[in-house]
Order: sequence, then C-alpha cells, then structure tokens
Amino acid sequence: MRMWIVDAFSDRPFAGNPAGVVLLRDFAEDGWMQLVAREINHAETAFAHPLPPGREADWALRWFTPTTEVDMCGHATLATAHVLHETGSATGTVRFAARCGVLTATANADGSITLDFPTSTLTPQETPEELPRALGARVLSVHGTAAHVGDLLVELEDEKAVRALTPDLRALGKASRRGVIATAVAENPGRGYDFVSRCFFPNVGIDEDPVTGSAHTALAPFWSARLGRPDLTGLQASARSGLVRTALRGERTLLTGDAVTVIEGELFSAP
Repeated sequence: MRMWIVDAFSDRPFAGNPAGVVLLRDFAEDGWMQLVAREINHAETAFAHPLPPGREADWALRWFTPTTEVDMCGHATLATAHVLHETGSATGTVRFAARCGVLTATANADGSITLDFPTSTLTPQETPEELPRALGARVLSVHGTAAHVGDLLVELEDEKAVRALTPDLRALGKASRRGVIATAVAENPGRGYDFVSRCFFPNVGIDEDPVTGSAHTALAPFWSARLGRPDLTGLQASARSGLVRTALRGERTLLTGDAVTVIEGELFSAP
C-alpha cells in the first residue's frame, strides 16, 4: 500500500497542516487503521478507497487522529484530493462519501483545491466559568458549533490575544466535546487575511491543530456576519501557519487552499 504525507493549506513544504493519506482497495479493520494513524502521528490520517461507478460518490473517506476517528476533517480531505490528482487517480471534481455526508473537492487552474463542506450552525452560549482561566484570555463571546464540528468558537479581544495564547489544555478539554476555536478580527486586513484563529483539540489527542478546515465551516458564517462579506480569508496563526479562503454559500461553505506532498512511501504492515 502506498502512503503520503501532505502539507495542506500551504504552498510550501513544512508549513500548513500535515496529513497522512493511505489509499486502500476497501476499508480495513478499524483497529488497524487506528494503529496506522498513531504510527503516522499527525493530526489526522485519511483512509480512502474507490467506490463502484453509479454511486453518489467516487471515493469513500474516513479520518483518524492518533487516538480516535473523527466525523469531519478539512485538511486531510484536501490532502487526499491532492494525492488523487497528483497520481492521476482523479480529475476535476472528486466526490467523497464520509460520515458527515458527501463532500466534494475541485481542482482549480492555479493548482489550489476547493472543498465543499456543510456550513456549521452557531449557537450563542454563556461563557463557561472555567474558560477564560483555561485560555488565559478575556472572552468576548462563545458559540457552540454543529455536531460534526463539536467545538466552542470563542471570540477574543484582538489578534494579539489569539497569537499569545498558552492555554491550560487539561482545563480546556472540559469545556467542549472536541476543543476550542479561538478567533479575532485581523489587526491589519492589508496583510491578506480578514480574521485569525487557533484551534486546540485536547479531547482527540491534538494539543494544537496547525490549520483546521472543519473549524472554518464555523468561522466563515461567524465572520461573514460580522464583516458583511461572504468571501473571506482566514489565517490560522499556529507555529506552522496557513491560509484558508472561505466562501459562504448558505448551507454550504467552500474552503480553498493549496497542498504539497512532502513524503511518499510504502506501508508494509498489511491489514
């Protein structure tokens, strides 16, 4: 079996969010896929296999963190689409059947890929008492997200506050099912982005995710409502950093980014 490590939401190696991609003839036993994801040890590893013609999708897709399976993952979907196009296994738009429904990935003329994902609902919530202390920052607002995202979207005072976060991850893990999306408006939109974010998911074994596609299905409606524009660019201000171009289209959100392969190899452990 072939496997790849792809840096997603980046146009250069060693930035963005690395994802494992493993192409199979059919899904293996869950425990084996979890062991492979733990061995690859990136935020997510995607497992995909082709579906017969005439189905609602072209490929079946699942994602595993080093500790658990997740319902939806943007950067590993982008990485998988990148691999399929680079290897000639797909052209144009690829349809993926996943736990969160059918997702599509379209290759663009400039080499970027656009994902079509479900827009997350946003539900205003009272600020949990422990949250500001766990984050170490003043919280302006808190919103719950859809079940397939499972995070708290937390608005902070400014970009500097987001960049300066050094949260108590153990305490943060008690605040939501998966974790926290911390965000603020860009200090200077002239730099090429409209808002910033950082994502902490201690409950699925990811202390900080470098660039999170699924989080942007919640960030897009949040900031589009605040800024009055459907098309925005978000900077996830992790140490690796990455840009996600978002386009709010009602119940769907388009996420566009680049990807680059950094490792290609063979997986010798058979399922």
